[in-house]
Amino acid sequence: MEFLSRFFDPPSGSYFLLGPRGTGKSAWTRRAYPDALVVDLLDPATERQLLAAPERLTALVRGHGPGAVVIDEIQKVPALLDVVHQLLAAEPGRWQFVLTGSSARKLRRGGVNLLGGRAAMATFGPFMAGELGDRFDLDRALEIGLVPGIVEAPDPAASLRAYAALYLREEVQAERMVRRLGDFARFLEVVSFSHGSVLNVAAVSRDGAVERNTAVGFLEILEDLLLAARVPPFTRRAQRATVAHPKFYWFDAGVFRSLRPSGPLDRPEEIAGAALEGLVFQHLRQWCAWRAGAAHTVSYWRTRTGLEVDFVVYGPEQFLAIEVKHSGTVRARDLASLRAFREAYPEATPLLLYRGSEPLEIDGIRCVPVDQWLRAVRPDRLLSGGS
Repeated sequence: MEFLSRFFDPPSGSYFLLGPRGTGKSAWTRRAYPDALVVDLLDPATERQLLAAPERLTALVRGHGPGAVVIDEIQKVPALLDVVHQLLAAEPGRWQFVLTGSSARKLRRGGVNLLGGRAAMATFGPFMAGELGDRFDLDRALEIGLVPGIVEAPDPAASLRAYAALYLREEVQAERMVRRLGDFARFLEVVSFSHGSVLNVAAVSRDGAVERNTAVGFLEILEDLLLAARVPPFTRRAQRATVAHPKFYWFDAGVFRSLRPSGPLDRPEEIAGAALEGLVFQHLRQWCAWRAGAAHTVSYWRTRTGLEVDFVVYGPEQFLAIEVKHSGTVRARDLASLRAFREAYPEATPLLLYRGSEPLEIDGIRCVPVDQWLRAVRPDRLLSGGS
């Protein structure tokens, strides 16, 4: 299959490249660094040798000579970071280390050496629509998502069904992250109902039949595995009483659909609407991660009276209020929350994304077809026709 390039512009020095399984980190690094020394810790023999004696990495690197060194799944042997640190400190500029990983858990715990600030942090997520070009299909993206390993699989539906099981088997169980795998598997299903909603941990723990502290721990595991994110409320200069709890999103719309149970009592449009909101979120999240220059954040705004704006992008260069509607038409009431947000924050640019085919402007609010908007997002562009 044709190799699809990514919008990612890598740092010039050494860096961590973190992202969930299947997001194409290894394929990308092989293309970007064709002459690099590759240390693949998914290979059991390589992992076993370096676990036993991490200092062997020094001989490998020096034997290969100067240049790029790619270490895949660095979290499997965290002790290698001490060796990398020593090499970078001893001969600055001689090597560029690219350290990929699908879990930040071991890198965030136990005082693991993160190279003393000598390495940047970068993330890989699902494809952005613009990276797929003419191959992007919105309806298909809402069904199977945009995880490269799934999109490019011979049978994407089967790969998607197996994705959660892969993590349960090769990450959660192998790394002994939980004591009872059945509880965690049930939790994955229960928390899928929270996708795109304000997260009620007490309700999730009750429905999942686990203690509240256990549910909190499971959420942290999902975030450490880069599979989910909690989006905080926007509270700057709040003039109205706002909610205090975060919203929850899976990292990919297709993974959400694969985990979310459905039956005769579920409304298909409700699930599709949550998937669409998640698809927009994953683009905003990747835009923030790959945006050059000033840092931006993604949050949401919800008042205690029920007004809600799905996403607020805030930073020195952008202040956007984005509402997502799974509808082919725009009604006056669809703009109520954006109007309220604009009243509270006149500096913000309101934007409504919907399933129609024509760009509109109603009461000074841009209404853009979500398909068009997704295709246009680039690291240097978030609004159609501008930055």
